[in-house]
Amino acid sequence: MKTEAVKISNPTVPVQKQGLLGRCTAVSVYIFQNIMPDPFVFAVLLTFVGALLAWWLAPNGSPMAIASAWYGGVFAIFTFAFQMVIMLVAGYALATAPQVHRALVRLASLASTPARAISLTIFVALVASWLNWGLGLVTAALLAREIAKRVRIDFGWLVAAAYSGFVISTEGLSGSIALSQATHGSALNIVEKITGHGLPLSQTVFTRFNLIPIAVLFIVLPIVFRYLGPSEAASVYADPERLRAEDQQRPIREIADTIGSKLDHAWILNLLMVIFGISALIMQFKHTNGSVDLNSVIITLFMLGMLLHWRPAAYIAAVKNAARITGSLILQYPLYGGIMGIITTTGLAMVISNVFIKYSTAHTLPFFTCLTALVITLFVPSGGGLWAVVGPLVIPAAINLHASLPGTTMAVSMGESVANMLQPFWALPILAIAGINMRRMMGFMVVTFLISLIAFGTSLLLLVPPGQ
Repeated sequence: MKTEAVKISNPTVPVQKQGLLGRCTAVSVYIFQNIMPDPFVFAVLLTFVGALLAWWLAPNGSPMAIASAWYGGVFAIFTFAFQMVIMLVAGYALATAPQVHRALVRLASLASTPARAISLTIFVALVASWLNWGLGLVTAALLAREIAKRVRIDFGWLVAAAYSGFVISTEGLSGSIALSQATHGSALNIVEKITGHGLPLSQTVFTRFNLIPIAVLFIVLPIVFRYLGPSEAASVYADPERLRAEDQQRPIREIADTIGSKLDHAWILNLLMVIFGISALIMQFKHTNGSVDLNSVIITLFMLGMLLHWRPAAYIAAVKNAARITGSLILQYPLYGGIMGIITTTGLAMVISNVFIKYSTAHTLPFFTCLTALVITLFVPSGGGLWAVVGPLVIPAAINLHASLPGTTMAVSMGESVANMLQPFWALPILAIAGINMRRMMGFMVVTFLISLIAFGTSLLLLVPPGQ
């Protein structure tokens, strides 16, 4: 791939004069850089915290039960872990296709200053994440890389802006909790199992108590983040040349006069595979009534990548280049699987949930459900896993208290998305693609955490209708 020459803005010009908000954020960044361990070490520490809490509080928290739950959880997450790795590789390989890369370059060219770069990155990340969480992660990270090649900007600040868009992913069209409640017969449709009817998206995703806080975040986050930039002396910049070298497509070997080499470059094989894959995807959509999940995202990225790279050899080269970003993920996902096993199997999640439910009323149950999900997500950072644990507890409580079922359901999604801003589980893919250390980014994420908590919490208290 031919790399365009780019112009980096004048390094002698400060990002901007720091105000009170910027100085407060600088303190947060400093604290995280000095106390936040490597993501792998963080997962190890969280494992022991979860085990100790289970031993202390859980009804099934014996040492043997905890060890058994951890062991089972480690291997139970393998399918999901491989899905995430494939999604990242397929998404990254797609982005290196000439047509997609040119589109990213044109989009990144709109960011002529650091402030514009931040606002553009957050806006694009919010839109993509609302449409599909997987698309949001990949698009935001790749856009951040392209912007860093042409604008001199603190990379931690920029990547934090990219990840901030993920804060509305679970409230969007691909949110697993809302989708499962709208899907008849779904194993996770807990509302249907208890009440006999599900919840269409018109009662969850497309409601004012969900759309209004999302609209607030679309306005507030791009504006507030512009004032978080560190001073020139404290800024850490990406190396544009390194990013260009990493994204440079490897040269393809010339076609040799052999059958094998000709097959490697036979575009018809890619085309036939794309037709086959799209046909399978259409059949799957018919079977699931158009429901979009992680598997359909992976197949879509895979087929688009093969189509745009056109020849098998070109796509193979792109995948090999993309696979280098997955190394840091391979060990961390199994650890989180073990943590999930401890929290769910020992009954610790039930103990935590009951603490919040005990003091709830019909009016406050959605809000306290959000706080419950926020706490449990730190240990169970998976929408489906979180709902499987919390849903059977909060839905009966909502019925008994005559609270809003849609509000209580979406409160779990909101609590998950807020907690994700400080939980590195979902940040791992975007960190891997961007090629940045988590310590540098997480200090900025405190701002997104606080803003989203206020936006969603206020909505749950003021905008959720009476019980249904």
